[in-house]
Amino acid sequence: MSINIEQETNRISDIKKMLPNDDTIYNLAQLFKMFGDPTRAKILECLQIKDLYVGEISDVLGMSISAVSHQLRVLRSAKLVKGTKEGKEVKYSLDDDHITKILEYGLTHVNHIH
Repeated sequence: MSINIEQETNRISDIKKMLPNDDTIYNLAQLFKMFGDPTRAKILECLQIKDLYVGEISDVLGMSISAVSHQLRVLRSAKLVKGTKEGKEVKYSLDDDHITKILEYGLTHVNHIH
C-alpha cells in the first residue's frame, strides 16, 4: 500500500503544526545546556539530595566557594535553583520538582545505556 503525495503532504503539515515554535525550541536547548556542564550537574545532584549553603557545596565538591558561587549564579539565571536568605547566608535548593524529574530521567537513561 503506498501513500499518495497529498497524504504525505498532509502528514508533514500536521507534524509541522505540532512542533513547538522556534523560541520554545531555543529555550529548551538552553535548558539542556545547563545540564551539559559536569560541575553544574554535580551541584544540581547535591541539591536534589539536600538544600545546601555555598560553603557546603564547595566542601562536597572540593571546589572554591567562588567557583561554586559562579555556577549557582548561572543556575539561578536559568531558574534551576533558588536561594533563600538565612541570616547572612543563602541556602540553595532546586527551583521546583521539574528539575528533580529531569535529573531522575537523565540518570535513568544514562544508567540504562551503560
